[in-house]
Amino acid sequence: MHKISYITLGCKLNYAETSTYERELSRAGFQAVPWTKGADIFLVNTCTVTEHSDKKSRNIIRKLHRQNPEALIFVTGCYAQLKKAEIEAIEGVRKVFGATEKGLIVPTIIDIVSGGDCCGHDIGTFFPAYSSGERTRSFLKVQDGCDYKCHYCTVPYARGESRNIPIAEIIPLAKAIAAEGIKEIVLTGVNTGDFGRSTGETFYDLIRELNEVEGIERYRISSIEPNLLTEEMVDWIASGTKFLPHFHIPLQSGCDTILREMGRRYDTAAFAHKIQYIRQKMEVPGGLKVFFGIDVIVGFPGETDELFEETYTFLRDVVRPAFIHIFPYSRRAGTPAASRKDQVQDSVKTLRVQRLEALCQKLHEEFVSAHKGLTGKVLFESTDRNGMMEGYTENYIRVTAPYDSAAINNIVEIEIK
Repeated sequence: MHKISYITLGCKLNYAETSTYERELSRAGFQAVPWTKGADIFLVNTCTVTEHSDKKSRNIIRKLHRQNPEALIFVTGCYAQLKKAEIEAIEGVRKVFGATEKGLIVPTIIDIVSGGDCCGHDIGTFFPAYSSGERTRSFLKVQDGCDYKCHYCTVPYARGESRNIPIAEIIPLAKAIAAEGIKEIVLTGVNTGDFGRSTGETFYDLIRELNEVEGIERYRISSIEPNLLTEEMVDWIASGTKFLPHFHIPLQSGCDTILREMGRRYDTAAFAHKIQYIRQKMEVPGGLKVFFGIDVIVGFPGETDELFEETYTFLRDVVRPAFIHIFPYSRRAGTPAASRKDQVQDSVKTLRVQRLEALCQKLHEEFVSAHKGLTGKVLFESTDRNGMMEGYTENYIRVTAPYDSAAINNIVEIEIK
């Protein structure tokens, strides 16, 4: 039995795809082991969202080769798509798979390692994937690629055009997840809300169909562009569905000048209206508040101190999210922003990140404190942490309680203390 180790960098979409490779190779007789436990095959799923991501991917590949020079190293992911020749030049790499070759990974590994045969997906088509191994939650890939081409981002070049498989082929995946006893699904993709681009369907069509899958009790949307989260969808979610009051929405900047320079498809007024509308429809006095996780990039070319203050004030006084995901702008070759002369110094980016981190901590503490004494429904996870268990409320507040095996993978009503 060949021993294979999986190393995944980057987003939950990568994790869902890696988990699918692992299931398929396991059925073919490959044994998954930790990368430190004598694997003779490594499959590395890379990320390229920042320059640091590229460097981390290269370092890990080199480290694996030093650990076992005889091992076969296969590499896939976004970095593999953009810099295939660069990765192929690293000692120890056996084969690199780009974004359009994901369906060939499993049969190729089998053929190279053992001369077996396995039927893969067609090149260039959508590669269906979902994560497994966690008893409570699974990340289900429903969309891939992006047509937006924001001026700072290489992901559309790494992942290709927006595409998906039909709803009729996604529902069986959700049912397979339910058959494993998993209660919660997180919908994921590169531009998740753009679902339907290649099938003539809509994301709204998808979530209504998924809501009917028996065995799945909760859904979350991993990330959705503000212009794609429609009021019709919000009204439906608020009407009493399995979809939870938890939204991860990219803002990127709270300054209209920077939003235009980034090539984003909304302004701050539209963003603020969407947040206000969701709160109005989904929050009631004395009830749980909606969790908003907001993505923000600091130090985009041309962002002066005054323009950054607009973002800071917009987050603090208008949006007031429960959490801010903060990214210092990373110069990516081939993007319009990379060639600009008005790049922001790294030292300035660092200071701005620190200010937003402090704001994030304050806002998150206020969000959690506002729920003390309220009742939340928690899906508890299986891990026993020194006699305690943890889980999330429907609006993504992490709760810790004394370990109770009867509560694991069950939704339990608790008072938030």
